[in-house]
Amino acid sequence: MLNPIEGEIFCIDKPLRMTSFAAVKKVRAVLRTHLGTRQVKVGHAGTLDPLATGVLLLCTGHATKRIDELQAGVKEYIADIRLGATTPSYDLETQVDATYEWRHIDRALVERVLQEQFTGTIEQVPPSFSACKIDGKPAYKLARKGHDVEIRPKTLVIDEIEVLQCGLPDEPTLQIRVVCSKGTYIRALARDIGEALNSGAHLTALRRTRVGDITIDKCLTLEGLVEKLDSETYVSPEQAAADRLERERIENRERAARMKAERAARKQSTATQDCGLQHKRTSQIK
Repeated sequence: MLNPIEGEIFCIDKPLRMTSFAAVKKVRAVLRTHLGTRQVKVGHAGTLDPLATGVLLLCTGHATKRIDELQAGVKEYIADIRLGATTPSYDLETQVDATYEWRHIDRALVERVLQEQFTGTIEQVPPSFSACKIDGKPAYKLARKGHDVEIRPKTLVIDEIEVLQCGLPDEPTLQIRVVCSKGTYIRALARDIGEALNSGAHLTALRRTRVGDITIDKCLTLEGLVEKLDSETYVSPEQAAADRLERERIENRERAARMKAERAARKQSTATQDCGLQHKRTSQIK
């Protein structure tokens, strides 16, 4: 029996071209129907771009309080990169705006650059086409209007980075696996790798395969989750509220009992110390 009001965490494999908010909206609509109320809180733990697929954690009810904890977990990505060309968004959202020579690059050079420049603590400037705030406005809204966007670099950690596939020297393509900290933009990483190779680069595909301990094999498709939700039984909002109230009453009684016991222990300790001090004084008088 599911209890979305008290809190559930659902793990989905976000489909291509769907925004993370659209996934939240879909699940929230299904839960509202089954619970018979619009008062259903749903949020996600870590945005995935529309052009990315993979692990997306959806939290409901009181479990939304765990979002910061969940999205702080280490993340793993599989990224496809094309060398020799850049786009304003660093991925396929926008058209190629410049091309560069790439035939001087081989796999050995790529692997050396990745290990020497993109492992451990690094500085990264987030993309202009991102949700980073500039004077209170998302950077992507300004970038799409053609405004120049200046974003400060952020410190992040790359725990692991490796080449999985390499099309060089025939094709300027790479597939890499990245294990990184919260806040890493793989699009920006593709940009920086291109520059470090004295070329250009942009992201052509991205899949998040892990968030914390949650791996892609533990995730349902969005359609699969909806089917699961349609087949489940639910704790009603009224029962969920009553259960929470009873738990809070029990916790308050237990807290009060602990505080009473601690006060009694402190009082006993003080009395023992006073008795010892009095005995010492009496001995000194004798």
